[in-house]
Formats: sequence, C-alpha cells, structure tokens
Amino acid sequence: MNTALTPATSAPAVRPYQSYVYAYPHKTAYHALTDRPALRALWADEPKDALSLYLHIPFCEVRCGFCNLFTRIGAPDGLTSAYLDALERQADAVSEAIGDGARFAAAAFGGGTPTFLEAAELERLCDIAEQRMGADLAAVPLSVEASPATATADRLAVLAARGTTRLSLGVQSFVDAEARSAVRPQRRADVEAALARIREAGIPVLNIDLIYGIDGQTGHSWLRSLDAALAWRPEELYLYPLYVRPLTGLGRKGAAESEAEWDARRLRLYRLGRDHLLGRGYEQISMRMFRRADAPATGGEDHACQTDGMIGLGCGARSYTSGLHYSFDYAVDMREIRGIIDDYVSRPTADFARAEHGRAITGDEARRRHLLQSVLQAEGLDVAAYRARFATDPAGDFPEELARFAARGWLDPAAGPGRLRLSAEGLAHSDALGPELFSPAVRAAMAAYEAK
Repeated sequence: MNTALTPATSAPAVRPYQSYVYAYPHKTAYHALTDRPALRALWADEPKDALSLYLHIPFCEVRCGFCNLFTRIGAPDGLTSAYLDALERQADAVSEAIGDGARFAAAAFGGGTPTFLEAAELERLCDIAEQRMGADLAAVPLSVEASPATATADRLAVLAARGTTRLSLGVQSFVDAEARSAVRPQRRADVEAALARIREAGIPVLNIDLIYGIDGQTGHSWLRSLDAALAWRPEELYLYPLYVRPLTGLGRKGAAESEAEWDARRLRLYRLGRDHLLGRGYEQISMRMFRRADAPATGGEDHACQTDGMIGLGCGARSYTSGLHYSFDYAVDMREIRGIIDDYVSRPTADFARAEHGRAITGDEARRRHLLQSVLQAEGLDVAAYRARFATDPAGDFPEELARFAARGWLDPAAGPGRLRLSAEGLAHSDALGPELFSPAVRAAMAAYEAK
C-alpha cells in the first residue's frame, strides 16, 4: 500500500447514507443524445464474447413507499402483451445491430416485478432472450426478481424449467407492522407461503431482500426478521438501508427523527445484521450482499462488470459499451412513467436501432467506474488488473480520494500493495465512499437533473 494511504489517527464524521451506487454514472447524469448514434456503430468494435443481458419489466402489483424504480402499478388490459410486442421489436433491432458472434455470459430479468407477468408471458419473455437475442438461458446464470404475491407456483415452474439459477424475493420485513410502515402491504403468512413455493420449485439460489431503518424498527425486531429469513437457509441475503427519496410514497411523509438520529440507527442496525449473518455461516460480499459459505457457485465468472458490455431491453433498462452508457428517458413520478411506457410500446422496430439518452464514458470516467465497481466489493480492487487496463495506478489517479478514505480508516492496510480493499468500517460507509468518487462533471449533471 502506498504510504500516502496510511490511516490517520482521527477523521471528521461523515454521513454514512448518501447514495446507493449500483451503477456509475447514474441515469440522472444522462442527457438526450442529439445525434442519436446508431447502435450498429456503437457496438461495431466492442468485445462481444461475454455480454450481460438484462430485460426490464416495468410493472408491479403495488408500489412500495420507498420505491423510486422505473415501474407502474398494474397494467390495463393488453398493456403487458403490447409491452412484450415492443420488447420483441427492440430485440430484433438490437440483435441486428450487434451482429454475429455475440455471446451472453449472464442474464437477468428485473423491474418492476418480472413475475407480474403471467406464466405464458414469462415463457414469451424467455423466448425473447433465447430466440431473438441468442442467450442460452440453460447454460448461463439467470437471475429473476419476484414479490411474494407474484411468486405463484405456475410462474415459478416456468422460471425453473427455463433455467433460472437465482430468484430474488423482495420481503423487506417479516414484521407486518414494519411492512405497513414502509407502505408495503403484505402479511408474513403470505411471505412464508411464497418462500415455500420457491423452495419447492427447486431454483438453486434463493435471495431474500430485507430493509433496515424502517420507522419503528428496533434491534429486536430486526433480528426477528433476520432469523425468519435464516429459517429458509437462503443462499444469499441482501440487507438494504432504507432511503426516503423524492416523489416516492415515503418521500411525502414527515420524519419522526432527525437525519443524524436516523443515520445512527441505520448504522447500528447494519452492524447488528452484519455480525448476525457472519456468525451464522454467511460471507460478506459487499455492504449489502451476504452469501452462505456453502452456497453453490452462481456461474458467470467469465463476465466482469468493470469491463464487459451489457445489453438492456425494455424502457427502464440501460446498456453499456466502453464509450457510451445509454437508455430511454428516466422518471420516478407515476404519470411520467406511464407516458414513457406508452411511448415505448408504440415504437416501430427501426426506432430501436439508435441510442437516445446516455452519457459518454471518457478515460477518467472509465477509471472511476472500474475503481467504484471493484472497491465496493469486499474482495476489493486488483491493482495489477487496473494497471493492465489503464497503464496507470489507482493511487496516482485518485490520490486525494484514497488518502481521505485512509484517513477515515476506510481502507484495509493489511490488503498489501497488490490489492485496494475496504476495511470493515469502509464497507459500512460504502454509501458515503461511492459518491465521493463521482467526477465533477457527473455531480454537476446529477445536480442539474429535474426530478420527474
């Protein structure tokens, strides 16, 4: 480790919960691409031997109070069929643009709630991935998101038969009062019944999502939820801190505690949950993700999110090339989302052959993205791989940021010179560390974004 990164004895307090960095740059930094570049040109010189495929379904039976995802409540008669029609047209245009020789190393169906689709519609969704895009769902890891109400036996049977290797169930809390507080109408009995159906379907990896920081949640009730989840021996658990974002259901409610008190409570609950899982045979993969030590391998090891491209289909999906990240327009407000979906389903095939919203990925942004997506994982960043890709050193590219992280005790000095790895406290502060690596240009674009 560079001596400039030696931890100092003290550091100023930092708010631990600023932003969840699941992708960089965020879609609020995207802008309309006036030249609307052709996908054929964007993908012409891109490596296509280990792509990721993502299909987005923007429908949910309800919208949780904390949710700011691109999704709408319900679907009028015929809308899901019209949406799948549009997905087929988009898949045809994209498949033609990327050309022969594309190979998918991983696939995912997200949303929204993909299992909002009925069983026959899920069959059709899988056909789009396989027959129109060429993804072999039986040979690559396929992850699908679900909710308890939509995890029905017939839908799960389709997913299992088509090669789903991982099913992620949004539970958030096994305590009914906490679910209501988060504006998530569900009963624990229904959640347990859904988990039984998932286990009966035989999908190899079950992930359960839980949220900490809900109004009224205590350490005792948090452990009750964790133990209720552990009773199903899930291969993975995601522990999410609650965020209250603009234009969401909770965003319109008054806060019962100060921001500082809420931060402190969330941090206590995170540490309690982390230690509880580590003491019960789980390994920490990131701030949010925990995997059972004896869980089966999920596959897809030949896809690297830092370097390999992604093809996104659907009006809420994004796609990544080495030089451009692109998508359709983004919104949180329900009326705006409905308008974007209606526009999407009306488009002809030719209209899907060009990118229209996105952000160019310069050399600096590529380095930031590589550092972010590596260091926010528990295993950290392989310095030799970074040097091989960029012919520079992360300590030289980001001296101020890394020195600041070290001063706060967020870097692990035992990692050695070949690896840049967060300490336990650094992982706990991932949602503060990540945003500090945003470029000034991305910060400015996000600040200028008008929420809609």
